[in-house]
Amino acid sequence: MLKPKVFQASVFFLFGLFGHTLAQSIPSSQIYHQLLQLKETKRVLYIAAHPDDENTRLIAYLVNGEHAEVAYLSLTRGDGGQNLIGKELGIELGQIRTQELIKARETDGGRQFFTRAMDFGYSKNPTETLQNWEKGKVLADVVWAIRKFQPDILITRFNTIPGATHGQHTTSAILAGEAFQLAGKSDAFPEQLKWVKPWQPKRIFFNAYNFRGDFEPEEGKDYYAFEVGGYNPLLGKTYNQIAADSRTMHKSQGFGSTAGIGASKDYIELVDGEQYVNGPFDGISDRWEAISGGKEIKSQIDQLLTQFNFLEPEKNVASFLNLRSSMLALNSGETWVKEKVSKLDQLIFKAMGLEFEFNVRKEIGFPGEKINAEFVFNNPSLTPVSAINFQVAESYLVGTKGEETVKANETINMPIELALPENSSYSQPYWLKEPFDGSLYRVLDQTQIGKPFNDPHIGGDLSFSIANQEFKVPVQLNYKFNDPVDGEVKQPFVIVPEVDLTVSKENVFLVSGADPTLTVTVNFRDQYLEGELDFEGLASDQFRILSIEDITLQKRRVYTVSFLPNGEGKKTVTARFKTADGKSYNQLTKLISYKHIPNITYFSPASFNLIQADWKISGAKVGYIPGAGDDIPGVLTSLGYKVTMIGLDDYDLDYLSQFKAIVVGIRAFNTNEALAANQQALMGYVRSGGNLIVQYNTSSPLLTSQIGPYPFSIGRDRVAVQTSPVTADWSSPVLSTPNQLNDQDLKDWVQERGLYFATAIDSAYTTPLIMQDPDEPATNGSLIVGKFGKGMFVYTGISFFRQLPAGVPGPIKLFINLIEQ
Repeated sequence: MLKPKVFQASVFFLFGLFGHTLAQSIPSSQIYHQLLQLKETKRVLYIAAHPDDENTRLIAYLVNGEHAEVAYLSLTRGDGGQNLIGKELGIELGQIRTQELIKARETDGGRQFFTRAMDFGYSKNPTETLQNWEKGKVLADVVWAIRKFQPDILITRFNTIPGATHGQHTTSAILAGEAFQLAGKSDAFPEQLKWVKPWQPKRIFFNAYNFRGDFEPEEGKDYYAFEVGGYNPLLGKTYNQIAADSRTMHKSQGFGSTAGIGASKDYIELVDGEQYVNGPFDGISDRWEAISGGKEIKSQIDQLLTQFNFLEPEKNVASFLNLRSSMLALNSGETWVKEKVSKLDQLIFKAMGLEFEFNVRKEIGFPGEKINAEFVFNNPSLTPVSAINFQVAESYLVGTKGEETVKANETINMPIELALPENSSYSQPYWLKEPFDGSLYRVLDQTQIGKPFNDPHIGGDLSFSIANQEFKVPVQLNYKFNDPVDGEVKQPFVIVPEVDLTVSKENVFLVSGADPTLTVTVNFRDQYLEGELDFEGLASDQFRILSIEDITLQKRRVYTVSFLPNGEGKKTVTARFKTADGKSYNQLTKLISYKHIPNITYFSPASFNLIQADWKISGAKVGYIPGAGDDIPGVLTSLGYKVTMIGLDDYDLDYLSQFKAIVVGIRAFNTNEALAANQQALMGYVRSGGNLIVQYNTSSPLLTSQIGPYPFSIGRDRVAVQTSPVTADWSSPVLSTPNQLNDQDLKDWVQERGLYFATAIDSAYTTPLIMQDPDEPATNGSLIVGKFGKGMFVYTGISFFRQLPAGVPGPIKLFINLIEQ
């Protein structure tokens, strides 16, 4: 056996279908279950608009009950939604929801695809949606997914009736129907045919539903019902349980789910395609029987299923290898055959209990850095593995000589010194590498479109032989460590810039009473570099560097910068560190970390908003009651307010009376039990002269039915178009004191005006704003104001949680007025 030795190599960038870090062993019943899936060849593409739109119950059943290959095509990554677990919004939320969707598919067994469409927020009809999306490009992506995946049937979550649901939902069904007609035609999107061939699914269905109860089929429509409430003895779970576990992965949306118990049906309605008699897969041929030699493969699988050894799964390996030899002899170029071979390889590894991993003891590296890693290979079975080689770039790192074998729980450990190439690309999600194309992500490489995430690109190629059959597997490099609470943890190893920057604020206000300074930290990965800090978009006489401090142990240089008046309004400024040798660095490295998904690293310009305005601000004390998470406290602090977070033990009237205003965070009455329990204490604060500002909550579930001093309900009214008209009573105190608002303050809003507006509003409230989406009735519930005792109560559905962090002047000015009443 080879003794441990350090090998030197350059990192190898992988682009493969499957990226493995460890061949995880599973019970023999699951191996048998996956063998059933190996035999089945029918394929289903499920289509909807967002992460969490998919029907996990139907997907779980089709994958694990019908043994079909099922993929979910989500048009967007959910960038425009809300976030129940943190402050991330926009592209950050889209990355979280992407990883949640990948975890959901790992749970129910499906596969995951996306288009380039961005979730720009709520839309009320497909016309509005397609005013934001370039229809031809999104339609092309749906056709691409069909041609690449080659499904037998399509199923949409939504129907094509405008106004029945979210406009992006309806659009997903419309585009699916058009793609169904186009995917099989060679003159539709012919540029794709360099990589794929035309493909015509047999049928397209609508997954009929009733979100408020059991679905009742309508007479005269062509439905098929799947019994999805069954129990799978091989997995030890019902399909409802698998589905609930899958849906629970959507934690940022608060979709934790409890499995239903007992029989249940899911209905699909035929929309287009051939009629059927017995079921949706009528007339769809078994793909094994459609290729030369395929019937023999199917017969071998049947024999394996009949003779399968559950107690000693390793004894199935010889038969698996014979099956693999027959599958390789098919000499087929069909994608589905290649996928079946890869799945069979995994069954062989799992039956043997093989483990292989490539690990490093740090999470990040930079181009040009040398890092120490380790490759580990273990074979607990008695089936010999020989000729083990691990290739990194051009160097072969030999684990065993050709005639030597590894078996009976023998392990190979290979220490490896990696040199990351100077031209290594950073670990940026592929859809964020280019500037946006309107409300679409810009992806230049056609073969990348649709993929859920980047291909594994940092690692090596493992090759070995079992019974004279050669295997080759890409193995991704991971950061592996032991957490005192969670035990073993693996995270992706990522490549970041050698120098990056951190800015202390997203908004710097040149306003009387606000702090005009910003801290810019330059982070060096290797060693200090000589250079200067400046700002793209600002002349040198528009800022002053007040101090520079080196934090030697952390290799950081901290600049404190003050900005000078440069003209009223808002401008976006980017910090930049220029080295003596002419290199320029202006990137932030951002990390998003939640335990239910892998760590997310991405890069964006080190930019912030510089906002100069003549606003009157008291700089008084403001209390903040946290809700589901938002960045408003940071913005208020930047404006000069002294913000204090209010916790469980702070609902004492004497304590609350110190605050000029108390602001309640978004969805706090949905999530903060201490707030709900102390609602009357807050009413006492208002009665005594306090000023309470409650931001939006969803209508269900509310922790208390009473939010304000007078009755109102929280409805589902919203204004989704950020440029929609607003009628305002500019003389209202909240619109005129201490800062007069006007029509100019209604411009440049982001994503939307607001959501979950008040309805059934008591006459004790005033409603100074009337908002209206195009072709929709007007609503006055975006901002309601009520005097109570000596104080004031406000409920607002205006999306301040988006507008303030984005530095939109008009909403910031309005929020200042609400505080200053």
